Amino acid sequence: MRILVVGGAGYIGSHMVKMLLEQGHRVIVYDNLSSGYRDAVLGGTFVKGDLADREKLDDAFARLRPEAVMHFASHIQVGESVLHPGKYYFNNFSNTLNLLDTMVKHEVRHFIFSSTAAIFGEPEYTPIDESHPKRPLNPYGRSKLMVEEVLADYERAYGIKSVCLRYFNAAGADPEGMLGERHEPETHLIPLVLQAISGKRASIQVFGRDYDTPDGTCIRDYVHVVDLCSAHLLALHNLVTTGTSSRYNLGNGTGFSVQEVIRAAERVTGSTVKVVEGERRAGDPAVLVADATLARSELGWQPQYADLEQIIAHAWQWEYATSQISLMVSQVGSR
Repeated sequence: MRILVVGGAGYIGSHMVKMLLEQGHRVIVYDNLSSGYRDAVLGGTFVKGDLADREKLDDAFARLRPEAVMHFASHIQVGESVLHPGKYYFNNFSNTLNLLDTMVKHEVRHFIFSSTAAIFGEPEYTPIDESHPKRPLNPYGRSKLMVEEVLADYERAYGIKSVCLRYFNAAGADPEGMLGERHEPETHLIPLVLQAISGKRASIQVFGRDYDTPDGTCIRDYVHVVDLCSAHLLALHNLVTTGTSSRYNLGNGTGFSVQEVIRAAERVTGSTVKVVEGERRAGDPAVLVADATLARSELGWQPQYADLEQIIAHAWQWEYATSQISLMVSQVGSR
């Protein structure tokens, strides 16, 4: 298929592009490079463009004629969304309407949406299944839930079929070492810990040790980026063959605490990390773990990299390589 990957130069999007190319699909990447990287796009046709630019978006659809769309181009920082809600509603919601309207115009009917566990808010029970109440606590989660709700309207009005995939904690890196996590600023726990080990930062901060968990630190469900991409591929195949819109939670169903992640990273790298104690962050639930039974049963999704140390090992392979490159560049520049 000809698949348009919006945000295909970002963390998850670039891994998705790689997988699609390996599966023989024709890939079109549409990205404004505001947070992605051109060198992360390993093939296909690249279009530098913003979803706010309706004219450019229309031109890309007219010239390249995608048959399906995968959407990864969202802002993702919860804290920033609280401080700058307009930025999140404009990009994550309004710009997605531009994309959907362009799909309607060009009669593209298959849409895979990168959603989030943040749509659920404070968990009433764990693990969290698809029927859990949806009460997002921040503009980031609300902007994603708004898109999910709009998709139901677009299906009724225009026949667009969609799958929303609600990630829990995306983690890891390409097992072949070609891609990894490059957020500026970085906010995800595993790369932050590994950057503290590699010397890119002085320490890792732990926000609260008084949660109702075995070691007092928050528990999260870490799912490998490659496993997320395989879920997208399975979701697209299912959508095309059945014509049925769906919503799925994606996680391993096993939670690991902040402290467990730190200890696992120390085992993988053979190094210790300096920890700075901090206060709890507002809105941080004690436990977030997914029930992905529906994705397993309906899509046949089976995570390949569910082991925490393997997830960290792949991330460390990328972090170590990039830290060595940065070191060499700085040494050359100082001469």
